Parts: sequence; structure tokens; C-alpha cells
Amino acid sequence: MQTVELTKAFRLINHGPTTIITSAHAGKRNMMAAAWVCALDFKPPKVTVVIDSKTYSRELMEAEGTFAINLPCVKQIEMVKQVGSISGRDFSNTDKFAEYGIETFAAQQISAPLVKDCVAWLECKIIPEPHNQGTYDLFIAEVVAAYADERVFSDGHWHFDGHDDLRTIHHVAGGVFFATGQQC
Repeated sequence: MQTVELTKAFRLINHGPTTIITSAHAGKRNMMAAAWVCALDFKPPKVTVVIDSKTYSRELMEAEGTFAINLPCVKQIEMVKQVGSISGRDFSNTDKFAEYGIETFAAQQISAPLVKDCVAWLECKIIPEPHNQGTYDLFIAEVVAAYADERVFSDGHWHFDGHDDLRTIHHVAGGVFFATGQQC
């Protein structure tokens, strides 16, 4: 057994899928990569997401009160790296979607766009928790709509066999990703 540095302890449990958080407010939109996203409750469905206070996405999320969680797949790793490495504030005349040619489609319940070619999408409404948001950058949200690509999700289960390019991706650290493995 080896000792793990406490600053790296999160890597032992941070194996959930990498996500793309999309947000929009007052005609502006943004997207960012996020790995610290977790299911919280079943009925009504709730999630938690950690969004740093300095991000442009958080600014839009807080202003609008909503955001979307998009689950990218193996074939989108380069896009995830691109949008996860630069701030939306760095674009004065455009945004990340236009800059990188990322196609979207409209959500049904919220204003944030959904990223085309992902394998799942959750539309979320923030449950205001000022202490958690301010102290821990932790947002709690109710999922108000959810969708999945029927090629890899049906009857309430993932099934990636035969669709390796559609497997969800998991950021480990330092730009290293794993793809969801085989069902056991």
C-alpha cells in the first residue's frame, strides 16, 4: 500500500464522466469542461456540480439560474480539451461554439444550448444555496429534462458494445482521459 498526497486524493474517486457545462444569459453563451459533477437525489432528480467562482460559465449560470450538463464521448476528446483550456471571456466578438465550430441544438426547458453529438444531456435549474456556492463553489440543481442517445442508452442503462467512439470519457488529470470500460 502506498500513501497518496492529500492534494491528489480526489483522483482516487473522481471517475465520473467528464462533462461539458453549457450556460446562457442575455444573449451570451458559454461552455466549459467539468469533471466534478455528481448525482445527488432521485425524486426529484438532483445533481451537484463544482464551478469555480472565476469562470465565465458560473457568471452566466448564476444570472440565469439554469445550466445544462452535456456528456461528451471519445470522438469529442479534442473538443473537450479545447473548450476546457480557455475562458469564454477571451472571445470578444464570438464565443467558444463559433470559434471551434461546435454545433448545438435548443434545450426544451432552459436557455442554455445543448452540444450536438454528445451521448446525454441534462437540463438543470439551480436550487439557490448561497453558502455552498460561495464557500465551496458547489451548486445543487434539479434536473428538469434529460435525454440520451438511444444507440448507447436505453431501458435505463448504458450499453456501449459496438460503439467505442460513443463511450463516455473520464478525465484523470493532466489531460489524460479514460473511456468507459466494459460492462461487468
